[in-house]
Amino acid sequence: MSTITVTEARAALAEILERVTAGEEVTLTRHGEPVAVVVRPDTLRVRRAEAALAGAARLHDELLEARARPLAPAALDPAYAEALIADVRSSRTHR
Repeated sequence: MSTITVTEARAALAEILERVTAGEEVTLTRHGEPVAVVVRPDTLRVRRAEAALAGAARLHDELLEARARPLAPAALDPAYAEALIADVRSSRTHR
């Protein structure tokens, strides 16, 4: 990966595009700090897909771990539970 300032990039856009087309990544900097990376669109799609797949794999692992653990006992107060049930029943009869 090469690095070029934004000022240099303005003058060398055609060259940068050729390098990116050939597979190189070019980082643009402003005041010494990276502000953008120019990459081929297919490279970007692959990276996004890889990130999505990694996230799905993490979620799968978490679900498997959760499935293996026993459920925690309900901590619902019986009086509150009865109030919720009464509320649901009353909403069904008032329609």
